Amino acid sequence: MSLIIGTKAPAFSLPATDGRKISLDDLKGRKVVLFFYPKDNTSGCTLEAKDFQAFKKDFAAADTEIVGVSPDSLKSHDRFRAKYGLDFPLASDEAKTMLEAYGVWAQKSMYGRKYMGVERTTVLIDREGNIARIWPKVKVKGHAEEVLEAARSL
Repeated sequence: MSLIIGTKAPAFSLPATDGRKISLDDLKGRKVVLFFYPKDNTSGCTLEAKDFQAFKKDFAAADTEIVGVSPDSLKSHDRFRAKYGLDFPLASDEAKTMLEAYGVWAQKSMYGRKYMGVERTTVLIDREGNIARIWPKVKVKGHAEEVLEAARSL
């Protein structure tokens, strides 16, 4: 599925850190940043998560929730959050249902080897549950600030 700006974001309900379930319905009425990342505790993913954490208060001031999503287990997410002091939810999509619905579970290639994995992508959802902005194939440096500016302008 290919996401289109202005259309309804695909619904989801996933287990998340702190023993909670997180769903699009629960977040309605607030802006939401979904950042999809490949794997806990890898260099790019760690930097991206730490950058979003650094701007968490600014996102909150812009009435915007941050949710990280990867196929890692909740146990892995809990360790990752504790290690880096992350205090926003990380959702676990081990079945890859949401990742596929958002079009971020994709064929990748490294050193000529093809495999399936998460294409680092960020989606900004407006208060009505519509897709407001999409950042495909994210380059981490400066990304959190760019997303914050977009959230402020919504």
